[in-house]
Amino acid sequence: MISMTTAQIAEIVGGSLRNLTGAELISQYPVIDSRQVNCGTFFVAFEGENFDGHDFAEAAIAAGAIFALISKEVNVPSILVNDPIAALASLAKEVRNSLPNLKVIGITGSQGKTTTKDLLSHLLEIVAPTVAPSGNLNNEIGVPLTLLRCDQNTKYCVVEMGARHLGDIAHLVEIASPDVGVVLVVGQAHIGEFGSREIIARTKAELIQGLSTKAIAVLGTYDEFTPHMSDGSSRKVLHFGEKSTCEVRAADIELREGRAHFDLVTPEGRQPVALQLLGLHQISNALAAAAVATALNIPLETIAAALSTAEPGSKWRMELHDVDGLLLINDAYNANPESMAAALRTLALMSQERGGRSWAFLGKMAELGASEAVSHSVIGRLISDIGIDHLVTVGTDLFDLDSQAMSSSADSEDATTTHPCASIADATQYAEHFEAGDVVLVKASRSEHLDDLAQELLNRWKAAHE
Repeated sequence: MISMTTAQIAEIVGGSLRNLTGAELISQYPVIDSRQVNCGTFFVAFEGENFDGHDFAEAAIAAGAIFALISKEVNVPSILVNDPIAALASLAKEVRNSLPNLKVIGITGSQGKTTTKDLLSHLLEIVAPTVAPSGNLNNEIGVPLTLLRCDQNTKYCVVEMGARHLGDIAHLVEIASPDVGVVLVVGQAHIGEFGSREIIARTKAELIQGLSTKAIAVLGTYDEFTPHMSDGSSRKVLHFGEKSTCEVRAADIELREGRAHFDLVTPEGRQPVALQLLGLHQISNALAAAAVATALNIPLETIAAALSTAEPGSKWRMELHDVDGLLLINDAYNANPESMAAALRTLALMSQERGGRSWAFLGKMAELGASEAVSHSVIGRLISDIGIDHLVTVGTDLFDLDSQAMSSSADSEDATTTHPCASIADATQYAEHFEAGDVVLVKASRSEHLDDLAQELLNRWKAAHE
Protein backbone atom coordinates (compact mmCIF):
# COMPACT_ATOMS: atom_id res chain seq x y z
CA MET A 1 0.00 0.00 0.00
CA ILE A 2 1.15 3.54 -0.60
CA SER A 3 2.07 5.35 2.62
CA MET A 4 -0.64 7.51 4.20
CA THR A 5 -1.22 9.18 7.53
CA THR A 6 -4.23 8.29 9.60
CA ALA A 7 -5.55 11.82 8.99
CA GLN A 8 -5.39 11.29 5.23
CA ILE A 9 -7.15 7.94 5.51
CA ALA A 10 -9.87 9.42 7.73
CA GLU A 11 -10.50 12.17 5.18
CA ILE A 12 -10.71 9.71 2.26
CA VAL A 13 -13.14 7.37 4.03
CA GLY A 14 -15.17 10.10 5.71
CA GLY A 15 -14.33 8.85 9.17
CA SER A 16 -13.42 10.35 12.52
CA LEU A 17 -10.25 9.69 14.51
CA ARG A 18 -10.42 7.94 17.87
CA ASN A 19 -7.33 7.85 20.12
CA LEU A 20 -5.18 8.90 17.14
CA THR A 21 -3.28 12.11 16.42
CA GLY A 22 -3.66 11.89 12.66
CA ALA A 23 0.11 11.81 12.13
CA GLU A 24 0.49 8.02 12.42
CA LEU A 25 1.94 6.61 9.20
CA ILE A 26 0.42 3.53 7.55
CA SER A 27 2.81 1.67 5.26
CA GLN A 28 1.27 -1.82 5.06
CA TYR A 29 -1.96 -2.96 3.44
CA PRO A 30 -4.93 -3.69 5.74
CA VAL A 31 -6.01 -7.06 7.10
CA ILE A 32 -9.39 -8.42 8.17
CA ASP A 33 -7.98 -11.26 10.29
CA SER A 34 -6.31 -10.19 13.53
CA ARG A 35 -3.98 -13.20 13.27
CA GLN A 36 -2.45 -11.74 10.09
CA VAL A 37 -1.46 -8.38 11.52
CA ASN A 38 1.96 -6.94 10.70
CA CYS A 39 3.48 -3.82 12.16
CA GLY A 40 2.49 -0.79 10.11
CA THR A 41 -0.87 -2.14 8.96
CA PHE A 42 -4.41 -1.49 10.11
CA PHE A 43 -7.28 -3.83 10.94
CA VAL A 44 -10.72 -3.66 9.35
CA ALA A 45 -13.57 -4.79 11.63
CA PHE A 46 -16.62 -6.22 9.89
CA GLU A 47 -19.80 -7.42 11.53
CA GLY A 48 -20.55 -10.87 10.09
CA GLU A 49 -23.19 -13.51 10.67
CA ASN A 50 -20.97 -15.60 12.92
CA PHE A 51 -18.26 -13.19 14.09
CA ASP A 52 -17.94 -9.53 14.87
CA GLY A 53 -14.53 -8.13 13.96
CA HIS A 54 -14.87 -5.47 16.63
CA ASP A 55 -14.34 -8.21 19.20
CA PHE A 56 -10.83 -8.73 17.78
CA ALA A 57 -9.82 -5.08 17.45
CA GLU A 58 -7.92 -5.04 20.73
CA ALA A 59 -5.97 -8.17 19.78
CA ALA A 60 -5.11 -6.62 16.41
CA ILE A 61 -3.73 -3.48 18.05
CA ALA A 62 -1.73 -5.59 20.50
CA ALA A 63 -0.26 -7.51 17.55
CA GLY A 64 1.03 -4.32 15.93
CA ALA A 65 -1.83 -2.75 13.97
CA ILE A 66 -1.74 1.05 14.05
CA PHE A 67 -5.51 1.39 14.24
CA ALA A 68 -8.81 -0.37 13.56
CA LEU A 69 -11.36 0.73 10.98
CA ILE A 70 -14.65 0.38 12.85
CA SER A 71 -18.37 1.07 12.61
CA LYS A 72 -19.05 1.13 16.36
CA GLU A 73 -17.08 2.49 19.27
CA VAL A 74 -14.18 0.37 20.50
CA ASN A 75 -11.67 1.56 23.08
CA VAL A 76 -8.62 1.28 20.82
CA PRO A 77 -6.94 3.62 18.32
CA SER A 78 -9.46 3.67 15.48
CA ILE A 79 -11.21 5.46 12.66
CA LEU A 80 -14.98 5.37 13.01
CA VAL A 81 -17.04 5.13 9.82
CA ASN A 82 -20.64 4.33 8.95
CA ASP A 83 -19.77 1.37 6.70
CA PRO A 84 -16.32 -0.30 6.71
CA ILE A 85 -17.02 -1.98 3.34
CA ALA A 86 -17.79 1.35 1.67
CA ALA A 87 -14.79 2.92 3.43
CA LEU A 88 -12.50 0.18 2.14
CA ALA A 89 -13.82 0.75 -1.38
CA SER A 90 -13.17 4.51 -1.15
CA LEU A 91 -9.64 3.93 0.05
CA ALA A 92 -8.95 1.40 -2.71
CA LYS A 93 -10.23 3.81 -5.37
CA GLU A 94 -7.94 6.51 -4.02
CA VAL A 95 -4.91 4.20 -4.13
CA ARG A 96 -5.86 3.06 -7.64
CA ASN A 97 -6.11 6.65 -8.86
CA SER A 98 -2.81 7.55 -7.18
CA LEU A 99 -0.92 4.95 -9.25
CA PRO A 100 -1.30 6.06 -12.88
CA ASN A 101 1.30 3.57 -14.13
CA LEU A 102 -0.47 0.60 -12.59
CA LYS A 103 -2.16 -1.78 -15.03
CA VAL A 104 -5.22 -3.46 -13.53
CA ILE A 105 -6.66 -6.61 -15.08
CA GLY A 106 -10.18 -7.64 -14.08
CA ILE A 107 -11.27 -11.26 -14.65
CA THR A 108 -14.76 -12.71 -14.49
CA GLY A 109 -16.55 -15.78 -15.81
CA SER A 110 -18.65 -18.72 -14.66
CA GLN A 111 -15.57 -20.90 -14.26
CA GLY A 112 -11.83 -20.65 -14.66
CA LYS A 113 -11.33 -17.31 -12.87
CA THR A 114 -8.89 -18.58 -10.27
CA THR A 115 -6.85 -20.76 -12.61
CA THR A 116 -6.62 -17.93 -15.15
CA LYS A 117 -5.61 -15.57 -12.35
CA ASP A 118 -2.89 -17.99 -11.24
CA LEU A 119 -1.55 -18.42 -14.78
CA LEU A 120 -1.63 -14.71 -15.48
CA SER A 121 0.03 -13.69 -12.22
CA HIS A 122 2.81 -16.23 -12.84
CA LEU A 123 3.31 -14.79 -16.31
CA LEU A 124 3.23 -11.13 -15.25
CA GLU A 125 5.55 -11.65 -12.28
CA ILE A 126 8.25 -12.69 -14.74
CA VAL A 127 7.95 -9.27 -16.37
CA ALA A 128 7.43 -6.85 -13.44
CA PRO A 129 6.16 -6.63 -9.83
CA THR A 130 2.63 -8.02 -9.74
CA VAL A 131 -0.14 -8.20 -7.15
CA ALA A 132 -2.82 -10.88 -7.32
CA PRO A 133 -5.15 -12.36 -4.68
CA SER A 134 -3.82 -15.47 -2.98
CA GLY A 135 -7.29 -16.75 -2.15
CA ASN A 136 -10.83 -16.36 -3.40
CA LEU A 137 -10.95 -12.56 -2.89
CA ASN A 138 -13.41 -11.70 -5.63
CA ASN A 139 -16.09 -9.61 -3.93
CA GLU A 140 -16.68 -6.12 -2.52
CA ILE A 141 -14.16 -6.82 0.24
CA GLY A 142 -11.61 -8.92 -1.64
CA VAL A 143 -11.15 -6.60 -4.62
CA PRO A 144 -10.34 -3.53 -2.47
CA LEU A 145 -8.02 -5.61 -0.29
CA THR A 146 -6.15 -6.74 -3.40
CA LEU A 147 -5.83 -3.21 -4.79
CA LEU A 148 -4.59 -1.90 -1.45
CA ARG A 149 -1.60 -4.23 -1.67
CA CYS A 150 -0.29 -2.18 -4.61
CA ASP A 151 2.35 0.51 -4.23
CA GLN A 152 4.55 2.66 -6.46
CA ASN A 153 6.61 -0.37 -7.49
CA THR A 154 3.64 -2.45 -8.62
CA LYS A 155 3.25 -2.69 -12.41
CA TYR A 156 0.35 -5.15 -12.67
CA CYS A 157 -2.61 -5.97 -10.45
CA VAL A 158 -4.89 -8.92 -11.23
CA VAL A 159 -8.33 -8.99 -9.61
CA GLU A 160 -11.05 -11.62 -9.77
CA MET A 161 -14.60 -10.33 -10.01
CA GLY A 162 -17.39 -12.56 -8.81
CA ALA A 163 -21.09 -11.80 -8.45
CA ARG A 164 -24.20 -12.95 -6.66
CA HIS A 165 -26.51 -10.29 -8.07
CA LEU A 166 -26.88 -7.94 -10.99
CA GLY A 167 -24.78 -4.84 -10.32
CA ASP A 168 -22.11 -6.57 -8.24
CA ILE A 169 -19.48 -6.56 -10.98
CA ALA A 170 -20.37 -3.01 -12.03
CA HIS A 171 -19.56 -1.93 -8.48
CA LEU A 172 -16.20 -3.72 -8.55
CA VAL A 173 -15.34 -2.17 -11.91
CA GLU A 174 -16.01 1.28 -10.47
CA ILE A 175 -13.51 0.56 -7.69
CA ALA A 176 -10.78 -1.07 -9.81
CA SER A 177 -10.99 0.84 -13.13
CA PRO A 178 -9.45 -2.06 -15.11
CA ASP A 179 -7.17 -1.42 -18.06
CA VAL A 180 -8.01 -4.89 -19.35
CA GLY A 181 -11.32 -6.65 -18.75
CA VAL A 182 -11.56 -10.43 -19.26
CA VAL A 183 -14.73 -12.50 -19.56
CA LEU A 184 -13.95 -16.20 -19.78
CA VAL A 185 -17.29 -17.93 -20.30
CA VAL A 186 -20.95 -17.77 -19.36
CA GLY A 187 -21.95 -21.10 -17.87
CA GLN A 188 -24.39 -22.47 -15.31
CA ALA A 189 -22.49 -21.75 -12.09
CA HIS A 190 -24.83 -19.90 -9.65
CA ILE A 191 -27.76 -20.29 -12.04
CA GLY A 192 -29.90 -21.03 -8.99
CA GLU A 193 -29.32 -17.50 -7.75
CA PHE A 194 -29.54 -15.68 -11.08
CA GLY A 195 -32.35 -17.69 -12.64
CA SER A 196 -31.02 -17.98 -16.20
CA ARG A 197 -27.83 -17.89 -18.25
CA GLU A 198 -29.10 -14.73 -19.91
CA ILE A 199 -29.05 -12.92 -16.56
CA ILE A 200 -25.62 -14.39 -15.78
CA ALA A 201 -24.41 -13.04 -19.13
CA ARG A 202 -25.77 -9.57 -18.32
CA THR A 203 -23.95 -9.66 -15.00
CA LYS A 204 -20.62 -10.74 -16.51
CA ALA A 205 -21.01 -8.12 -19.26
CA GLU A 206 -20.95 -5.40 -16.59
CA LEU A 207 -17.16 -5.75 -16.58
CA ILE A 208 -16.91 -4.90 -20.27
CA GLN A 209 -19.58 -2.20 -20.19
CA GLY A 210 -17.78 -0.48 -17.32
CA LEU A 211 -14.41 -0.28 -19.09
CA SER A 212 -13.16 3.05 -20.39
CA THR A 213 -12.87 3.45 -24.14
CA LYS A 214 -9.08 3.23 -23.76
CA ALA A 215 -9.27 -0.15 -22.01
CA ILE A 216 -9.07 -3.49 -23.81
CA ALA A 217 -11.71 -6.22 -23.70
CA VAL A 218 -10.53 -9.84 -23.76
CA LEU A 219 -13.41 -12.17 -24.59
CA GLY A 220 -13.71 -15.94 -24.77
CA THR A 221 -15.50 -17.71 -27.59
CA TYR A 222 -16.86 -20.70 -25.67
CA ASP A 223 -20.51 -19.65 -25.42
CA GLU A 224 -23.00 -17.61 -27.39
CA PHE A 225 -22.93 -14.53 -25.13
CA THR A 226 -19.33 -13.62 -24.32
CA PRO A 227 -17.94 -12.91 -27.82
CA HIS A 228 -20.47 -10.12 -28.35
CA MET A 229 -20.12 -8.28 -25.04
CA SER A 230 -18.21 -5.39 -26.60
CA ASP A 231 -20.31 -5.10 -29.75
CA GLY A 232 -21.01 -1.48 -30.64
CA SER A 233 -18.06 -0.17 -28.64
CA SER A 234 -14.98 1.54 -30.03
CA ARG A 235 -12.63 -0.09 -27.53
CA LYS A 236 -10.08 -2.66 -28.67
CA VAL A 237 -11.15 -6.31 -28.40
CA LEU A 238 -9.13 -9.52 -28.40
CA HIS A 239 -10.99 -12.81 -28.77
CA PHE A 240 -9.44 -16.07 -27.58
CA GLY A 241 -10.36 -19.67 -28.28
CA GLU A 242 -9.76 -22.41 -30.78
CA LYS A 243 -11.54 -20.86 -33.77
CA SER A 244 -9.49 -19.58 -36.69
CA THR A 245 -11.09 -16.16 -36.30
CA CYS A 246 -9.67 -15.65 -32.78
CA GLU A 247 -6.76 -13.24 -32.46
CA VAL A 248 -5.33 -15.52 -29.74
CA ARG A 249 -5.93 -19.21 -30.33
CA ALA A 250 -4.66 -22.75 -29.86
CA ALA A 251 -3.66 -24.93 -32.81
CA ASP A 252 -2.41 -28.51 -33.17
CA ILE A 253 -3.75 -29.57 -29.78
CA GLU A 254 -2.51 -32.80 -28.20
CA LEU A 255 -2.99 -34.38 -24.78
CA ARG A 256 0.06 -36.02 -23.20
CA GLU A 257 -0.19 -37.60 -19.76
CA GLY A 258 -3.35 -35.61 -19.16
CA ARG A 259 -1.75 -32.26 -20.03
CA ALA A 260 -2.44 -30.12 -23.07
CA HIS A 261 0.24 -29.34 -25.64
CA PHE A 262 -0.54 -26.86 -28.40
CA ASP A 263 0.78 -24.06 -30.54
CA LEU A 264 -0.11 -20.62 -29.22
CA VAL A 265 -1.05 -18.35 -32.13
CA THR A 266 -1.25 -14.58 -31.67
CA PRO A 267 -0.86 -11.57 -34.00
CA GLU A 268 2.86 -11.77 -33.13
CA GLY A 269 3.36 -15.31 -34.45
CA ARG A 270 3.30 -18.88 -33.20
CA GLN A 271 5.02 -20.63 -30.26
CA PRO A 272 4.65 -24.11 -28.69
CA VAL A 273 3.14 -24.41 -25.19
CA ALA A 274 3.21 -27.46 -22.90
CA LEU A 275 0.91 -26.90 -19.94
CA GLN A 276 1.68 -28.38 -16.53
CA LEU A 277 -2.01 -28.28 -15.59
CA LEU A 278 -4.30 -31.27 -16.00
CA GLY A 279 -7.03 -31.38 -18.60
CA LEU A 280 -7.89 -30.06 -22.03
CA HIS A 281 -10.17 -27.51 -20.37
CA GLN A 282 -7.08 -25.67 -19.12
CA ILE A 283 -6.41 -24.50 -22.69
CA SER A 284 -9.10 -21.84 -22.45
CA ASN A 285 -7.61 -20.50 -19.21
CA ALA A 286 -4.13 -20.42 -20.73
CA LEU A 287 -5.43 -18.62 -23.83
CA ALA A 288 -7.16 -16.03 -21.66
CA ALA A 289 -3.88 -15.33 -19.84
CA ALA A 290 -2.05 -15.21 -23.18
CA ALA A 291 -4.59 -12.75 -24.59
CA VAL A 292 -4.15 -10.42 -21.61
CA ALA A 293 -0.37 -10.58 -21.96
CA THR A 294 -0.72 -9.87 -25.68
CA ALA A 295 -2.88 -6.84 -24.87
CA LEU A 296 -0.13 -5.66 -22.52
CA ASN A 297 2.49 -6.01 -25.29
CA ILE A 298 4.43 -8.80 -23.60
CA PRO A 299 6.56 -10.76 -26.12
CA LEU A 300 5.09 -14.00 -27.44
CA GLU A 301 8.19 -16.00 -26.44
CA THR A 302 7.81 -14.83 -22.84
CA ILE A 303 4.11 -15.74 -22.82
CA ALA A 304 4.67 -19.26 -24.17
CA ALA A 305 7.56 -19.96 -21.80
CA ALA A 306 5.60 -18.74 -18.77
CA LEU A 307 2.53 -20.82 -19.60
CA SER A 308 4.74 -23.89 -20.00
CA THR A 309 6.30 -23.47 -16.56
CA ALA A 310 3.21 -22.46 -14.55
CA GLU A 311 2.17 -25.05 -11.99
CA PRO A 312 -1.15 -25.39 -10.15
CA GLY A 313 -1.31 -22.47 -7.77
CA SER A 314 -4.57 -22.84 -5.87
CA LYS A 315 -5.50 -25.63 -3.49
CA TRP A 316 -7.95 -28.39 -4.47
CA ARG A 317 -8.15 -27.42 -8.15
CA MET A 318 -7.09 -30.44 -10.22
CA GLU A 319 -4.47 -31.05 -7.53
CA LEU A 320 -2.49 -34.15 -8.49
CA HIS A 321 -1.20 -36.80 -6.07
CA ASP A 322 0.81 -39.70 -7.50
CA VAL A 323 1.43 -42.12 -4.62
CA ASP A 324 2.67 -45.71 -4.89
CA GLY A 325 1.08 -46.25 -8.29
CA LEU A 326 -2.24 -44.56 -7.50
CA LEU A 327 -3.08 -41.23 -9.15
CA LEU A 328 -5.58 -39.08 -7.25
CA ILE A 329 -6.99 -35.82 -8.64
CA ASN A 330 -8.36 -33.56 -5.91
CA ASP A 331 -10.71 -31.07 -7.55
CA ALA A 332 -12.95 -30.54 -4.53
CA TYR A 333 -12.95 -26.74 -4.43
CA ASN A 334 -16.04 -26.16 -6.56
CA ALA A 335 -18.24 -27.82 -9.14
CA ASN A 336 -20.68 -26.87 -11.85
CA PRO A 337 -21.83 -28.85 -14.89
CA GLU A 338 -19.08 -27.53 -17.16
CA SER A 339 -16.18 -28.06 -14.74
CA MET A 340 -17.56 -31.44 -13.68
CA ALA A 341 -17.70 -32.64 -17.29
CA ALA A 342 -14.17 -31.38 -17.95
CA ALA A 343 -12.77 -33.14 -14.88
CA LEU A 344 -14.49 -36.41 -15.78
CA ARG A 345 -13.15 -36.34 -19.32
CA THR A 346 -9.67 -35.80 -17.91
CA LEU A 347 -10.19 -38.77 -15.57
CA ALA A 348 -11.23 -41.00 -18.48
CA LEU A 349 -8.25 -40.00 -20.61
CA MET A 350 -5.71 -40.43 -17.83
CA SER A 351 -7.01 -43.84 -16.80
CA GLN A 352 -6.79 -44.96 -20.43
CA GLU A 353 -3.19 -43.76 -20.61
CA ARG A 354 -2.23 -45.54 -17.38
CA GLY A 355 -4.18 -48.70 -18.13
CA GLY A 356 -5.94 -48.69 -14.77
CA ARG A 357 -9.50 -48.23 -13.65
CA SER A 358 -11.22 -44.88 -13.27
CA TRP A 359 -12.91 -43.91 -9.99
CA ALA A 360 -15.13 -40.83 -9.72
CA PHE A 361 -16.01 -39.80 -6.15
CA LEU A 362 -18.65 -37.13 -6.71
CA GLY A 363 -20.66 -34.94 -4.39
CA LYS A 364 -23.44 -32.52 -5.13
CA MET A 365 -23.10 -29.53 -7.44
CA ALA A 366 -24.61 -26.63 -5.48
CA GLU A 367 -26.43 -23.45 -6.50
CA LEU A 368 -28.07 -24.88 -9.60
CA GLY A 369 -31.63 -24.04 -8.58
CA ALA A 370 -34.36 -25.51 -10.73
CA SER A 371 -31.82 -27.11 -13.08
CA GLU A 372 -30.26 -29.19 -10.29
CA ALA A 373 -31.85 -32.55 -11.14
CA VAL A 374 -31.37 -32.21 -14.90
CA SER A 375 -27.75 -31.05 -14.58
CA HIS A 376 -26.81 -33.96 -12.34
CA SER A 377 -28.59 -36.39 -14.63
CA VAL A 378 -26.66 -35.07 -17.64
CA ILE A 379 -23.41 -35.68 -15.77
CA GLY A 380 -24.63 -39.17 -14.92
CA ARG A 381 -25.15 -39.97 -18.58
CA LEU A 382 -21.74 -38.52 -19.44
CA ILE A 383 -20.12 -40.81 -16.87
CA SER A 384 -21.65 -43.80 -18.63
CA ASP A 385 -20.89 -42.51 -22.12
CA ILE A 386 -17.17 -41.96 -21.53
CA GLY A 387 -16.71 -45.25 -19.71
CA ILE A 388 -15.91 -44.31 -16.12
CA ASP A 389 -15.46 -47.63 -14.30
CA HIS A 390 -16.64 -46.70 -10.81
CA LEU A 391 -18.94 -43.89 -9.67
CA VAL A 392 -19.00 -43.31 -5.91
CA THR A 393 -21.73 -40.82 -5.04
CA VAL A 394 -21.30 -39.07 -1.69
CA GLY A 395 -24.34 -37.70 0.09
CA THR A 396 -26.51 -37.47 -3.04
CA ASP A 397 -28.45 -39.71 -5.40
CA LEU A 398 -28.85 -37.04 -8.08
CA PHE A 399 -26.22 -38.51 -10.43
CA ASP A 400 -27.86 -41.94 -10.53
CA LEU A 401 -31.07 -40.94 -12.32
CA ASP A 402 -30.63 -42.80 -15.60
CA SER A 403 -30.90 -46.45 -14.55
CA GLN A 404 -30.70 -47.64 -18.14
CA ALA A 405 -27.35 -45.93 -18.68
CA MET A 406 -25.79 -47.19 -15.47
CA SER A 407 -25.54 -50.45 -13.63
CA SER A 408 -25.39 -51.04 -9.89
CA SER A 409 -23.34 -54.18 -10.53
CA ALA A 410 -20.41 -55.12 -12.70
CA ASP A 411 -22.33 -57.61 -14.84
CA SER A 412 -21.52 -55.70 -18.01
CA GLU A 413 -17.87 -55.16 -18.81
CA ASP A 414 -18.61 -51.69 -20.17
CA ALA A 415 -21.09 -50.60 -17.49
CA THR A 416 -20.28 -48.05 -14.83
CA THR A 417 -20.49 -49.60 -11.39
CA THR A 418 -22.22 -47.22 -9.00
CA HIS A 419 -21.60 -47.11 -5.24
CA PRO A 420 -24.04 -44.84 -3.37
CA CYS A 421 -22.64 -43.57 -0.08
CA ALA A 422 -24.50 -41.55 2.51
CA SER A 423 -21.39 -39.90 3.92
CA ILE A 424 -17.69 -39.26 3.49
CA ALA A 425 -16.98 -41.92 6.08
CA ASP A 426 -18.89 -44.49 4.01
CA ALA A 427 -17.03 -43.52 0.84
CA THR A 428 -13.56 -43.97 2.34
CA GLN A 429 -14.05 -47.76 2.46
CA TYR A 430 -13.54 -47.94 -1.30
CA ALA A 431 -9.86 -47.12 -0.88
CA GLU A 432 -9.51 -50.82 -0.04
CA HIS A 433 -10.46 -51.66 -3.63
CA PHE A 434 -7.92 -49.40 -5.33
CA GLU A 435 -5.15 -51.00 -7.37
CA ALA A 436 -1.87 -49.67 -8.70
CA GLY A 437 -2.54 -47.91 -12.00
CA ASP A 438 -5.99 -46.66 -10.97
CA VAL A 439 -6.92 -42.99 -11.33
CA VAL A 440 -9.21 -41.39 -8.76
CA LEU A 441 -11.12 -38.11 -9.11
CA VAL A 442 -12.69 -36.36 -6.11
CA LYS A 443 -15.00 -33.51 -7.06
CA ALA A 444 -17.96 -31.58 -5.63
CA SER A 445 -18.96 -28.11 -4.61
CA ARG A 446 -16.89 -26.71 -1.74
CA SER A 447 -19.86 -26.95 0.63
CA GLU A 448 -19.67 -30.77 0.42
CA HIS A 449 -16.17 -30.84 2.02
CA LEU A 450 -14.89 -33.61 -0.22
CA ASP A 451 -11.33 -32.35 0.26
CA ASP A 452 -11.53 -34.29 3.54
CA LEU A 453 -12.46 -37.40 1.56
CA ALA A 454 -9.54 -36.92 -0.82
CA GLN A 455 -7.10 -36.74 2.07
CA GLU A 456 -8.58 -39.79 3.78
CA LEU A 457 -8.43 -41.87 0.58
CA LEU A 458 -4.75 -40.96 0.23
CA ASN A 459 -4.08 -41.76 3.88
CA ARG A 460 -5.65 -45.21 3.56
CA TRP A 461 -3.78 -45.99 0.36
CA LYS A 462 -0.48 -44.92 1.90
CA ALA A 463 -1.12 -46.95 5.05
CA ALA A 464 -1.81 -50.05 2.98
CA HIS A 465 1.52 -49.65 1.17
CA GLU A 466 3.86 -48.84 4.07
